[in-house]
Amino acid sequence: MAALVPAPARREPGARGRLRIADRVYARIAARAAREALTEAWQGRTGRGGPPKVSVSGPAAPSAPVTVRVALDLPFPADLTALARAVRDRITADVRALTGTRVAEVVVVIEHLVPEVAG
Repeated sequence: MAALVPAPARREPGARGRLRIADRVYARIAARAAREALTEAWQGRTGRGGPPKVSVSGPAAPSAPVTVRVALDLPFPADLTALARAVRDRITADVRALTGTRVAEVVVVIEHLVPEVAG
C-alpha cells in the first residue's frame, strides 16, 4: 500500500511567481483608450486623423509605474486642452483598471491638426 504524501503548503500569490506585462500590452491599451477618448470629438466630421502612436517606458520593477507617450492627430477647431486631458485621463484609468499598474505620466503630443473639410 502506498504511503500518503502531504499536499504542498499553499503560498501567497506573490510568493508563487510574478507577472511581467510587456510594454506592447501597455501600448495597445493606451492606443485603444486614446481612440475611445476621441470618438466623440471626431463624430460627424468628414476628415479623420491617423491612429495614435504610442510608446511606453515600462516599469523598472514589478510594482513601479509606467510612463506613456502618445502622439495624436486632433480635429480642428476644437478645445485641444480638453481633448488632451481626456486622452490622458482615459489612458491612466484604463491602464490601471486592466493591468493594476500605476501610470506615472502620460505625455500627449499633438502631431497634426485636421481641419474640417467642406464637403
